[in-house]
Amino acid sequence: MPIIKVMDEILANKIAAGEVVERCASVVKELVENSIDAESTEIKIELIESGTREIKVTDNGKGMEKEDAVLAFSRHATSKIVDEDDLYHIDTLGFRGEALASIASVSDVTLKTSIGDIGTFVHIKGGKVLEVTPDEARRGTIMCVKDLFYNTPARLKHMKSLYTELASITEYINKLALSHPNIKFVLTNNGTTLLNTDGSGMLLKTIKSIYGITVARKMMEIKGENDDYFVEGFVSIPEVHRANRNHMVTLVNGRVVRNAELNRVINDSYHSFKPDNRYPITVLNITVDPSLIDVNIHPTKMDIKFSKLEDLSTLIEKLIKNVLHKKVLIPEAMPKEVKKEEKTNAFVESIRKPIYREQKLEFFVSEPEESESKEIHFLDDEPVLNINTDLVETNEEIVLEHLEEKENENRLPDLYPVGLVHGTYIICQNDLGMYLIDQHAAKERVNYEMYKKKLGNPPKGRTSLIFPFTMELSNNEYIILKENFDVMENLGFEIEEFGVSSVIIKAHPTWLPKGYEEAATRKVIDVILEKEKNFTIEKFNEKVATMLSCKMAIKANMNISEEEMKALIEDLRKCDNPFNCPHGRPTIIFYSNYDLEKLFKRSGFDQKQ
Repeated sequence: MPIIKVMDEILANKIAAGEVVERCASVVKELVENSIDAESTEIKIELIESGTREIKVTDNGKGMEKEDAVLAFSRHATSKIVDEDDLYHIDTLGFRGEALASIASVSDVTLKTSIGDIGTFVHIKGGKVLEVTPDEARRGTIMCVKDLFYNTPARLKHMKSLYTELASITEYINKLALSHPNIKFVLTNNGTTLLNTDGSGMLLKTIKSIYGITVARKMMEIKGENDDYFVEGFVSIPEVHRANRNHMVTLVNGRVVRNAELNRVINDSYHSFKPDNRYPITVLNITVDPSLIDVNIHPTKMDIKFSKLEDLSTLIEKLIKNVLHKKVLIPEAMPKEVKKEEKTNAFVESIRKPIYREQKLEFFVSEPEESESKEIHFLDDEPVLNINTDLVETNEEIVLEHLEEKENENRLPDLYPVGLVHGTYIICQNDLGMYLIDQHAAKERVNYEMYKKKLGNPPKGRTSLIFPFTMELSNNEYIILKENFDVMENLGFEIEEFGVSSVIIKAHPTWLPKGYEEAATRKVIDVILEKEKNFTIEKFNEKVATMLSCKMAIKANMNISEEEMKALIEDLRKCDNPFNCPHGRPTIIFYSNYDLEKLFKRSGFDQKQ
C-alpha cells in the first residue's frame, strides 16, 4: 500500500508560512509591497498591539475585481510574472505568489477591494473561504489580518515581545519609505502615529521624517554611474554613526535588500573617518537592469546576487570617498539640546497603551541618541512632532551646517594657536569662534598619511646598521616571516636567517623614525605575522601606517611650543583628511561664537553690558 500522499492545499500553505511568514513584520512587508506594486500613492499601516492582535493595510492602488480577489489567496497565484523569461526581468516587489496564501492559512483575513465600481469583500480564516460578497466602491484595497498564528500554537508561543515586534515592523517600514519617497506612508500602533511621510518624492525630507532634522542636516548627497549601475542617495558625515548596520539602507530598483559585501564596502569607505566599530547612516538607491540581478534566492526576496559586483563596489567606494574629501568635517562641540522632559518616546508609549487587553510588559528602553532625538509634545493627549521651522521644503536647499565644499588643500580654516590645555589640547581661534585640537590625534593623522605614502612608494635608500639587531621567533612565526622576506626587502630592509628560528636585521629603510628604528621594525614584522592568512600589500601598508603613526605621535600631557603648534597645524592642513585620526577619533572640534556666548549667558543680551 503506498504511503506517499499529496498534501492538501491548507497543510502545504501552513508549511510554506514557516518561511514566508516568520513574524508580524513579515506580514506587514508582504501586504505593503503588494500595495506598492498596485501603484498606490498613499499607504496606511494600522497595528493593534504591535500587529499581534491586528494588522490593517489600506491603500489607494488599482484594486482587484471579484475573481482576482478570491484567486489571489491561492498558492502560486500572481499577476506579476507569466512565464520563465519573466524571472530574469523582475521589476515588481512581489512575484512568487506565496505570501497571501501563507498568511491566510495561519490567521483570520478580511479583504475589501475595488477597481472603482462595485467592490468585493472576502473573508478567509485558517485557509478556508468563509464569505465572498459585494462591497463598497472605494478604489483601492484594505487588507486586515487578525490573530496571527492562532492555529499554530508553536509559532505563537515563540513570538517576541511587543516591543521587539514593533521595532522590527517600524524598521522595515522606515526602509520602504526611504525606497519610495513618492509614496505617503502612515504607520500607527494602538492609535499612536509612529511615522508619517508626505510622499513629496524628496528623499531628504523622508530622512528627516525618520531620523529628525539634526541628522537630515548632516547628510551628504552622492550620485554617479558606470556602464551597468546608477547610484544615488545620501550618506552621513563621519560624526553621525550608529552601533549597528541597521541604518545602512541599500535599495535596488526600489527594493530593500541585504548584501554583506555592499555593507562592507560602504563601511570601509569611511575608514579612518570614524571608529571601526561604528557604522554610518546611508540610503543608497541602485538602479540596474533586472537581468543583472537575482532576487529569487529566498522567499523574503531580500537577499540578492549581483552580476559585476566588483564594478558596483568600486563605484560606491569612489562616490563616498569623493564626497568625504570635499567637505569640511569639523564637528561642533555644542549640539542642539532637547529638554529631557520633552523627549517623550511615542514608540514606547504606543506599546504601553494596548487597546484590547491589559498586559504587564517588562522591557528596557534605551535613551535615544541626541542626533536622533525629536521634540515631541502632547496636544489633547495626541503626540505632535515639533520640527524646527528652519528646515526648508526642498532637497537642494536643506543647509548642511559647516559642510561647505572647499579645495582639498585648504579644507581647514585659518587657525591661530593661543594656548595649550593639560599639555594635550591646542586652543585656536579665528573670526568664527574657538577650536580645540587634540595634538596626539592630529600628529597621528600627519604621521599616518606620511607613512602610508612612503609604504606605498618606498624610497630605495636604506641605512646600514653598525650594530645589527636580531629577533627570536617561535617556529611557526619564523616560517611565516621567512615566506615574506621579499616583502621586507621591497620595503628597504636587509634581513637574513640567523640561527634557529631567528633573523638578523642589517639595514632598514631611511624613512623609519629616528630613535625608534628597532621598535618600528618589530612592528612591521608583527603585522606580517598577524596578517599572514589574509595578507595583501594594501592591508599591510594600512596596518603598518596606523601602528607607526600612533607609536610615533606626540603623547598627551606633553607641552609643545607655539612654533611647534603652528607647524603641527600646517602639517595637518596638508592632509587628505585632517579631521580624524587613523582610528576615526576627531582631531579638531569647533565652538562657534554663539556657543561661547550661550555658555556664558551672553546671547540675547546687549554686548555692551
